[in-house]
Amino acid sequence: MADYIQQIVELEKELSNTKYNKRTQGHIGLVKAKIAMLKERERFRGSVGAKGKGFSVRKTGDASVIMIGFPSSGKSTLLNAITNANSPVGAYEFTTLDVIPGLLEYKHAKIQMLDVPGIVRGAAMGRGRGKEVLAVMQNADMVLFIIDVTRPGALAVLQQEVYDANIRINQQKPDVKIVKKSRGGVCIGKTVLCPDLDNKTIEAICKEMRLNNVDVVIRTPITADQFIDVIDGNKHYLPGIVILNKIDIITPDEIDILRKKVQADICISADKKINTGNLKDMIFDRLNLIRVYCKQISKKADMDVPLIMKKGATLHDMCQKLHKDFVSQFKFAKIWGTSVKFNAQPILKLMHILQDKDVVELHMK
Repeated sequence: MADYIQQIVELEKELSNTKYNKRTQGHIGLVKAKIAMLKERERFRGSVGAKGKGFSVRKTGDASVIMIGFPSSGKSTLLNAITNANSPVGAYEFTTLDVIPGLLEYKHAKIQMLDVPGIVRGAAMGRGRGKEVLAVMQNADMVLFIIDVTRPGALAVLQQEVYDANIRINQQKPDVKIVKKSRGGVCIGKTVLCPDLDNKTIEAICKEMRLNNVDVVIRTPITADQFIDVIDGNKHYLPGIVILNKIDIITPDEIDILRKKVQADICISADKKINTGNLKDMIFDRLNLIRVYCKQISKKADMDVPLIMKKGATLHDMCQKLHKDFVSQFKFAKIWGTSVKFNAQPILKLMHILQDKDVVELHMK
């Protein structure tokens, strides 16, 4: 059986020793494609006949957020600080041995927060129950990176492990269409410039990944890595927040230096509940949640309990969430809010996009 890990190590070493320029662009793209193929084979080999109990977490609420960090980074303390959970906390590593859920109720949204065992280097390859932890992440809507001020170098390790587990943080899925055909080789069309990905590299990557006859259309600027991700087709694109924790044990000047070093989105102390309110705001905003209020005909809108939807949600999504028959029975809707030109505007199309704090009065057939 081929030693895929050894081949990957050798190719990654070759990659690190190759200086990037226009002349080496194609070769680097080809090496990256080979690494991607080998990692997929290793992942498949590792899953065949694999035994052991995985983490079982039922997704609930309006969104699910997973907290990852090195052991003793303060995940359990943070979970207890912002939710109704009672996660074990201890001054030693690996206090959490299973997934512990908590519920963050904020701006009427019910957000499931998941405290998982600490991730260590090599998690994506299975060290420290790493594969099980990272598998939970693939069903989440957001990732929180919890970084201990005493171990800022943990962030780079966590980001690499998450990347190796096929999670892409704060990236949009590239707008690339790949259509297989029976003959004709690799045909490439672009509507944008891709300075880091020429046609020769695209063709080499396709052939390395056994796509010898395809039409490729690229509509967003992408790199070789992103193109390989599209071909793989197994990547998950999630928003992420980098949190610098335990700021109560260092000086303000040290906080500022570390914040810039790790490019933290927010600095907190979970133990002292410093800045945890702003963190709740950030989680809500970056989950792209909106509040839509339902109004019965000839009555005032109920402004106490909104329907929580994702940004970009339509009347169709709203009807589907309220009742399975509402889509087929829909006649029109009257809407008050920023998604319409004037209040009480009648909307006939189910694909109308709703905005935060819209008030909707549904009319059925």
